[in-house]
Amino acid sequence: MEEKQSSQSLLTILMVCSMIIWGISWPANKVLTSFGSPVALGVFRYAFVIVSLLLLLIPLKTKFIISRKGIPFMVCAGILMATYNYTFLAGLKNGSPGAGGILVTTLNPVMAYGLGMLIDWKRPTRNEFIGLLFGITAGLSLLKVWGNDDIFATPGNLYFLLSALIWAVMSKFTSKSAKYGSPFAFTWWMYVVTLACLVPFVNFTEIGQLIQETDMRFWGNVLFSSVITVTLATTTYFFATSKIGAEKASSFIFIVPFSAALFSFAILGEKLEIHTIIGGLLGIAAVYMINRK
Repeated sequence: MEEKQSSQSLLTILMVCSMIIWGISWPANKVLTSFGSPVALGVFRYAFVIVSLLLLLIPLKTKFIISRKGIPFMVCAGILMATYNYTFLAGLKNGSPGAGGILVTTLNPVMAYGLGMLIDWKRPTRNEFIGLLFGITAGLSLLKVWGNDDIFATPGNLYFLLSALIWAVMSKFTSKSAKYGSPFAFTWWMYVVTLACLVPFVNFTEIGQLIQETDMRFWGNVLFSSVITVTLATTTYFFATSKIGAEKASSFIFIVPFSAALFSFAILGEKLEIHTIIGGLLGIAAVYMINRK
């Protein structure tokens, strides 16, 4: 019993750390969009992810074989990840990264729970319902909707709405990974499928130009967004979906916008307003309520 509680506590700590990394990744990915198209940047990201995750899993003696029944789930997850890569980076390029981060991170858990209820015909518990209300209120506060009427009118922000839906659906597929082998092997093959989906649409002339890029902002942000954000943080998230379910794992995403605001304040000197603090605390309360026993 104590061992199970210890492993759950460790997973919670890892998830919180992963969400903080996701918060930092928003401005990093915004910088990347100035260097190339979403497809070309995606090819770079997932090439680095596949290699770095492989180097991490081989010493751990992870078995890369998944059962045949799991292949359709893995392929669907990979296709959705490739689609998410496009909508996510297109949103950053054409929309508002701050608003986009809040839209995706607020709507994703809500959509995940909505899908869970439709697929499993299961009502949320009292604590989950209260947590979702906290999360929605947190998003509205962080967006400062009372003084931000055109938030949904910005064309680029529509990409973020689509991103939230795609991620919620993809989480349901990854939540099945433990049934078909190692969740880490499932995730690695999913990234392989993601890269395979992006390659046919890439402009190889653009890839060649990016390889010759000498600006360290490009390479630094590529490495951070791939090795740190995807290989470590995102893979941890997908592992969590296989252990606690897509709904509860997605609830941790409520932490992301507040962590992004805190690091923007600490690193970039951006103003930390009262509505951001209130929204962030409500987001943390949402995570606590949803995951409370």
